[in-house]
Amino acid sequence: MSRIGKQPMKIPDGVKLTIQSDQIEFEGPKGKLFSPLFVGITAELQDGELRIGRQNDEGQLPAFHGLTRALAANAILGVSSGFSRKLEIVGVGYRGKVDKGKLELNLGYSKPVIYEIPDDVEVIMEKPTKIEVKGIDKQRVGQEAHKIRSFRKPDPYKLKGIRYAGERLLKKERKAGVVGV
Repeated sequence: MSRIGKQPMKIPDGVKLTIQSDQIEFEGPKGKLFSPLFVGITAELQDGELRIGRQNDEGQLPAFHGLTRALAANAILGVSSGFSRKLEIVGVGYRGKVDKGKLELNLGYSKPVIYEIPDDVEVIMEKPTKIEVKGIDKQRVGQEAHKIRSFRKPDPYKLKGIRYAGERLLKKERKAGVVGV
């Protein structure tokens, strides 16, 4: 039995769910999400808890069992409280601002990087060097945070760029044979 898949999920107050043949629909105060139900995986609601089960232990079914439970748990958490990912901009003159659905980043390039913020994700600038990406879908929040980080990944030699909050970087020594630095 899958260790993750067999754990029941408590449904918080304010979250409604509808179990269909191929998906589970979650609706809460933050919004609406869907979680897939793979062939051979079952879902049932008992005493305010969602339980995920499977028909047998053949092929990929044990892996899909744990995956289905993890996706459903993320959907429950997303529609009830939401997800966020924090980024930091490090470097002299590096900064950003949010204006009219666009994120403008000055990252040492000749022109600022303009990023269109998707409708299902919210980007907040606490300070010119602190970015917070919020949303109800954990995968979308992580994907958009990764896109923003990819505009200027942290340089291993000078440690400048965009990094996740709390990310530890190891500074590399300069390359051997470099003269005049």
